[in-house]
Amino acid sequence: MTVINQNLRDDVRLLGSCLGKTITNHLGEDFLEKIERIRHLAKEGRNNENIVDDDKLLAELAALSDDDVLPVARSFTQFLNLANIAEEYHRIRQYDLADHNAENSLIEVLKKLKQEGIENETILHTFTQMNVELVLTAHPTEINRRTLIQKYNAITECLRETDQSNEGKHDRLDQLISQIWHTNEIRQNRPTPVDEAKWGFAVIENSLWSAIPQFLRGLDTQIQEELGFSLPLNCCPIKFASWMGGDRDGNPNVTHEVTKEVLLLSRWMAADLYLRDIDQLRMELSMYECSDELRKVAGDNASEPYRKILGKLKKRLNNTKSCIEKKLQGKVTAASNVILSTDDLLEPLMLCHRSLIECGMEVIAKGPLEDTLRRISCFGISLVKLDIRQNSDRHAEVFEELFEYYGLGSYSGWTETGRQSYLIKELQSKRPLIPIDWQPSESVQEVLNTCKIVAQASPSTLGSYVISMASQPSDVLSVILLLREMGIKHNMRVVPLFETLADLENAHECIDALLSTDWYKQYTQGHQEVMIGYSDSSKDAGQIAAVWGQYKTQEKLTTLCKQHQVQLTLFHGRGGTVGRGGGPSHTAILSQPPGSVDHGLRVTEQGEMIRFKFGIPEIAVRNLELYTEAVLEATLSPSPAPKKEWQEQMESLAQAGFEAYRSIVREDPAFVPYFRSGTPEQELAKLPLGSRPAKRKADGGVESLRAIPWIFAWTQIRLMLPAWLGSEAALGKAIEEGNLDNLHEMYEQWPFFTSYTDMLEMVLSKTDADIAQYYETRLVPDELKALGENLRTRLQTAVDMVLEVKQIDQLLEQSPILKQALDLRNPYIDPLHYLQAELLHRDRNKPDNRMEKALMVTMAGISAGMQNT
Repeated sequence: MTVINQNLRDDVRLLGSCLGKTITNHLGEDFLEKIERIRHLAKEGRNNENIVDDDKLLAELAALSDDDVLPVARSFTQFLNLANIAEEYHRIRQYDLADHNAENSLIEVLKKLKQEGIENETILHTFTQMNVELVLTAHPTEINRRTLIQKYNAITECLRETDQSNEGKHDRLDQLISQIWHTNEIRQNRPTPVDEAKWGFAVIENSLWSAIPQFLRGLDTQIQEELGFSLPLNCCPIKFASWMGGDRDGNPNVTHEVTKEVLLLSRWMAADLYLRDIDQLRMELSMYECSDELRKVAGDNASEPYRKILGKLKKRLNNTKSCIEKKLQGKVTAASNVILSTDDLLEPLMLCHRSLIECGMEVIAKGPLEDTLRRISCFGISLVKLDIRQNSDRHAEVFEELFEYYGLGSYSGWTETGRQSYLIKELQSKRPLIPIDWQPSESVQEVLNTCKIVAQASPSTLGSYVISMASQPSDVLSVILLLREMGIKHNMRVVPLFETLADLENAHECIDALLSTDWYKQYTQGHQEVMIGYSDSSKDAGQIAAVWGQYKTQEKLTTLCKQHQVQLTLFHGRGGTVGRGGGPSHTAILSQPPGSVDHGLRVTEQGEMIRFKFGIPEIAVRNLELYTEAVLEATLSPSPAPKKEWQEQMESLAQAGFEAYRSIVREDPAFVPYFRSGTPEQELAKLPLGSRPAKRKADGGVESLRAIPWIFAWTQIRLMLPAWLGSEAALGKAIEEGNLDNLHEMYEQWPFFTSYTDMLEMVLSKTDADIAQYYETRLVPDELKALGENLRTRLQTAVDMVLEVKQIDQLLEQSPILKQALDLRNPYIDPLHYLQAELLHRDRNKPDNRMEKALMVTMAGISAGMQNT
């Protein structure tokens, strides 16, 4: 065993020991012995082949009193959370000890590009033009409370200090773990959209604020080493946007007032963080020597000219905060001597920077001052740009009521051509569309109020206006018209989100129709953004059909926009789980169609993945590097186009997968009752995860269920159905038809198919048919159990097919670290599964508040153990 692995084991053992002491102090030695007995039985229940045989464990759990169920669930959940902390810190330790010039590092990518004959100037120009935007979305999948996350971060710091000083921080760990144990892990109330936005700001404050200058300094060093150039101070290849407080699709809690408040809070938080930087700079820049340029601004009598300049900036930042605070209180206030643009921040700081360089103090200029300048290049005056998202139906509803008012008939009854013609005509009209005395319905007025808030906001604080469930050009044109009517002065990006398989297939025609319209093409100013939906397309068509539909759509849109001589930015609506487009970012970017990643992209970072990837500065830096490396390589050295026979094979796989998936999910009458009874889908609505309801429509069925609870429910019972159903039939048919050699070639040579197959293998490694069958035994009526047997048979087929395609004997054969992690976690997750199945049975037959809380804890624990929500 390597020293690194031993370090991880030591950390897990240390944290587990601290948890054991906490449990003993609270509940006594006998209770800890009970926990240990359950753990050992769970471990014994997995034989050498890791197959579940848990009769003894089940008997032990069945003997638990009602009062013991909750603390047992909490014990295993807390251990899994602590194991996650140890693994997270271990990633930092591994990166610190690793050779930074290893494969996939920027140095290696730069060397590869130079070997391919790409000029240094071209590479640097690509960096300066690169625009990667990571969009932080609301947190319906972040199951951990903010107060607990802060304690988890403190534990990480203790582990770090122990590594650095060789002195144990056991007392502090005991305190933190005891605090966690005596804190409710489940929120008492759902977070509001404003709470979610504050959570996002906290990630920036606690991690990204320090990570960004570290990342850019490292980037600059590597570019200088390989290219001989410096990265300009105003260049930041990666920026951040947010949906928190702007995503109103199916969430009635996000109102125009919420959006207005979040826009203000974002600017307040930015001003507050910059104030801290300015205070530090005022302490450091005490020098008296300065350039004539700076002296002219500071005044001849200034003995500390840099502090004089920074003092003026500090006053403007304080004024900015005060002005925003008054607006948040609903007071009308004039904006006097406040920060309104990034230039207001940059000019005095760049003046100081130029002076220090001119006076021979470059070493000082390159310190905290450059860190602040690089932060400004990333975060601007609002930390993040806020996207607005709304469903296309809500915009159509506005025009439906307007048409009724004007006596024009039914808007929805008009042809698409007629709607487009009408909207273009109105966009070119000089008269107002909306009458003064019109009194629309409450829901329509909310849409108009939102557009008004957007129109009044500074363009620098806004991202894109995303239209979910978009399918036609009129969906885009109607939003532009509404924004114009509410007084917007700039051409805001209005972005159609194509989600279902049918909409993905129609995306090319929709964008072509828009770009063929002279007025619209002029509106775009040469830049078209399109969002690709991963979650709903997978739920709609199955994973294999969805990923191929997404690939083809991107391929067609890339070609189309080149024909129209328009820059395309693809916005990837990925989630953390495979069923929602999740997976390693670096691999995902390099597996995109050639030419589709042209200097940049936008991508959602969702739920617990935000904390997992960006919650700790060192890990955030590495993930930012991976994004940069991948986009650079995909832009300048894209993979070759796939062979025609590979595309034909993928088409066949997608069609077979689509038919198999739909035959179960849409056509089998037993499916919905099985899903409802065999998973905790209905109980998930009780878990106060986020501000959004679990369903778009309160009375809707599975089709209206959001992708997150759809996947969460299957993950809880270890069937992971959304990520593989249909793939088993598709691959099985291809192999039966004699195409195994073709699949082998695709896996070896086509990054897209390699990525798909590896993600399928990973998710299958997390499934457990025995666990799923136990849920069925306890919860599913006898008449539905035939479907469960069918699904488990299909699951085994999926495993067999992946083994054949990858030519391996067992899952994760080539990923031993991940396999070891799963094997180590299973004995801690198994008791939670069995408890959850029992609690679901009791809750549905004899509800009890104690059982309901324990049920929620098991959901949190399984989520922590699986590292997928």
